[in-house]
Amino acid sequence: MKLITYALAGLIGLSSLQIATAQTNEITSESEIPTLTAKDSIVLESWIFGLGFNAVDDSGDGFNNLLSIEDKWNIVPFPSRVSIGRYFQSGLGLELIGSYNRYMEGNIVEKQVVTEEIPYWAIDSRLSYDLNKLVGETSFFDPYLGVGIGYADASNVGRVTFNGTVGFRLWFSKKWGVDLNSTGKWDASEETTNHIQHAAGVVRRFGIVEGLSKKGEEKLALIREMEEALQRRQDSIAEAERLAQAERMRLEEERLRQQREAELAAAEAARQAEAKRRADLAAELAGLGQVRFALNSSYLNTESKEVLGRVVDFMNRNNTLKFTLTAHADSRGNADYNLWLSQRRAEKTLSYLIGAGIDESRLSAEGKGESELLNHCSDGVRCTAAEHAVNRRSEITISAYE
Repeated sequence: MKLITYALAGLIGLSSLQIATAQTNEITSESEIPTLTAKDSIVLESWIFGLGFNAVDDSGDGFNNLLSIEDKWNIVPFPSRVSIGRYFQSGLGLELIGSYNRYMEGNIVEKQVVTEEIPYWAIDSRLSYDLNKLVGETSFFDPYLGVGIGYADASNVGRVTFNGTVGFRLWFSKKWGVDLNSTGKWDASEETTNHIQHAAGVVRRFGIVEGLSKKGEEKLALIREMEEALQRRQDSIAEAERLAQAERMRLEEERLRQQREAELAAAEAARQAEAKRRADLAAELAGLGQVRFALNSSYLNTESKEVLGRVVDFMNRNNTLKFTLTAHADSRGNADYNLWLSQRRAEKTLSYLIGAGIDESRLSAEGKGESELLNHCSDGVRCTAAEHAVNRRSEITISAYE
């Protein structure tokens, strides 16, 4: 039967531990963590003051008939016992007790019936030990054992006694309770009978030093474990958030890098496309033919007008472009004359284009004389008429693409 009981207790304890562990692991907020209350603390040290009643059994047979009251117990009808003591965390206590009583007429005292009232008083010191230190703390039940020495004046005879006490206190609060005890008193001289003194009274604690009970310590350990579990959970969440934030930042940086690369690639593609467009336009314009002039002439012949007609069509198709007209002369003749002649050729070419409907703001013209020959036929060099004819021209180039 005991084995079954122990097994059940073990299973219950294991289940409680598993439940507490599961609750600890599942803690998600501080509101779920219990707090210590007044019920979790006990009195470790205090002073105790007591006031109550005492009953003396000095019949000489009290140790054999502890519960025999009739003709043996002597009690006065008013508070007759006062005590003061200091109790320590170790469970030990030191107490000083004073009591008063009267042996009642007709009671048995020292195995004889007394014929008159006899006063009794005693002063006792006691060293006690709190049995809760052995059996486990309780919040209300406080059993103890005590030994001590005292002096009693009983039956008009003074006696030194060796005392042994068993008792308990019931606490209604941390300050107030009742004390019930019985003390055996043995006469050190063995000249009188030994007697028993029973006591009951109200006790009050003061100068209290509190600490946690065993259950309170277990609760505190659980609280700390739950706090640590919550902190681990919060740290884990924070670390996960930090990693997630780092990943978001990495992805954002990667997105921005790709965006920059895409923008640079797009810009380079646009630059290359624009360069190709300009090259294609320049090549197309150059492929329309050349405007040629006769020797010492600035008039446009039929072939040159055909070239300019194609140029006009090109300019109309590309109406955002601007152009520069540069006219030239060969090296024959005076250089000043050739400069004047080339200017005339530029003006003639310009006038033709404007007359064909091209906006003048898109055009500029300049004569270069013989300064930009296309071949070797400079002054003093013998060249054929065809070689000189190469240099008599009006060149049309694109000056602005927007």
